[in-house]
Amino acid sequence: MTEYGRGYGSEPWHPEDPLYGDQGSYGGQAQQPQWDGQQSVPYPQQQHQGGHGSQSGHGGWDGSQGGQLPYDAYDPYDPYAQQPPADPYGGAGRPAYGNGPHDPYQAQDPYQQQAPAPPQHQQVPHSQVPHQQYPPQQYAAQEYAPQQYEQHAGAPYEQHVEAPPYEEAAGDDWRADPEPRRKPEPEHSFFADDREDDDDYDDEPDERRGGRERRGKGKKNKKRRSKATCLVATLVFAGAVGAVGYFGYDFFMAHFGSAPDYAGEGSGVVEVDIPDGSLISDMGQILAKKGVIKSAGAFTDAASADDKKSRSLQPGTYSLRKHMSAAAAMELMLDPKSRNGLTVREGLRNKDVYALIDTKLKLKAGTTKSVAEHDAKSLGLPSWADDNGKIKDPLEGFLYPSTYSVGDQAKPSAVLKQMVARANQVYAKYDLEGNARKLGLRSPLQLLTVASLTQAEGKYKHDFVKVARVVYNRLKPANTETYGLLDFDSTVNYAKSRSTLDTGSVNDLRKFNDPYNTYKFKGLPPGPIGNPGEVAINSAIHPAAGNWYYFVSISPEKTLFAATNAEQERNRKIYLKEHGKPQP
Repeated sequence: MTEYGRGYGSEPWHPEDPLYGDQGSYGGQAQQPQWDGQQSVPYPQQQHQGGHGSQSGHGGWDGSQGGQLPYDAYDPYDPYAQQPPADPYGGAGRPAYGNGPHDPYQAQDPYQQQAPAPPQHQQVPHSQVPHQQYPPQQYAAQEYAPQQYEQHAGAPYEQHVEAPPYEEAAGDDWRADPEPRRKPEPEHSFFADDREDDDDYDDEPDERRGGRERRGKGKKNKKRRSKATCLVATLVFAGAVGAVGYFGYDFFMAHFGSAPDYAGEGSGVVEVDIPDGSLISDMGQILAKKGVIKSAGAFTDAASADDKKSRSLQPGTYSLRKHMSAAAAMELMLDPKSRNGLTVREGLRNKDVYALIDTKLKLKAGTTKSVAEHDAKSLGLPSWADDNGKIKDPLEGFLYPSTYSVGDQAKPSAVLKQMVARANQVYAKYDLEGNARKLGLRSPLQLLTVASLTQAEGKYKHDFVKVARVVYNRLKPANTETYGLLDFDSTVNYAKSRSTLDTGSVNDLRKFNDPYNTYKFKGLPPGPIGNPGEVAINSAIHPAAGNWYYFVSISPEKTLFAATNAEQERNRKIYLKEHGKPQP
């Protein structure tokens, strides 16, 4: 409050007051020097009630209206309309406070009760101006001079009303009220979200911020959840890209790229066991696991590059080196020197197999034969084996021809078990029991015996089916060529444990008393005379059709078969001539 300012009463402004004569904030309205005790204009409610009905139109103002301003004459939406001036003396003839029929100010403070009225004295349509509510306590301590209120009520003016976001106490002087702050323009949603999410942003006023907190709490939580969702989505996307890249690289290398491989011949010594029935891919995996090659794919590629060599790869035990190229490993496996296994040839007798095992394991001669005699029943023979008490060796025919992995520390019994197991696998594949019944044989062992005779008598595999037919024809008791005798030299050699073409005269052979001597005893020998291979077994099951009883092999490409003994004699002469031997 300045020295010349107004107090709490109704004293007029001092002439020496520097604000004397100030037109105020209403632009163009003169300040009244003092209040004459009369009310210049009625209250806004009275103006609105009486003004609308007493105007004659929009053309002007009728003086008979008793000093009431023509409110409807001014159009606030007409840019060219002129604002009517305020008439400070228009209310001279009106009754003073308390003299009229209705005195609203009796028994109460008129200004304190009507404090919210000033904002309503605006010449704008009621439908366009928001009705702003102000708390009464903000106006309780503020008094208005009569002439000031008179100026508000009597002088219409155009004022743009903006509801302040908050109110501050102005003190005693109403003109000391701070200029209402302009409402900030709404920010872009992008920046607004950022400010709402910033927990450290605390510079905005409490009232304004409080209004937004109710609206912003949900947005903040949603924004935080949105950021978390974006982070999770980014991580998932990055993981997906990485997975696609990883598996895509593997797919490309598997289908289009070359497999990893070592270079060179390698070093050191590694013993590798390749089981029976292993494919090229299986061999590659075993070699890679042992550290011989870098990858199974490299071995497959090397085998595909030379299909002829890859077909010669056999199961067995090999002495190889570490960190070899796949091509070098395959070449070493094809070298017989690298074979660290034991190979049993087709048709080989058991006595020869026992000798091979002793040699391989560096055992005393006869060691494996002794183990076979004592442990035959525990080596895995089938139930139909050894069905004849005259069999010389129950394991004969069950040491299947193949290559077996035999380490330096292996035991003879373990090697024999491995061979018997392989024989059982093959015999089950060809169903020896069922096929023996079809062929009219007494047991599967007899079918295996026919196969062993076919293997021993036949010199070339492409003749095995015809040789098998000769065996079955000679076994017929009513045949007039051999009368049920097989007359095979191979059975005599087996009985005598030898291998020779000069077995002696037929008369001498018929005198040799041994159950395996087919020159003396009709039918099949007690058991197999060797270990037949798969071709011989298949030929014994599926013999060729023919009435042959004899045959003689002239050359690998030529074998002569005969149905009568006379025809056989002619064929023998051809054989002697071809081999340069003297005729009898």
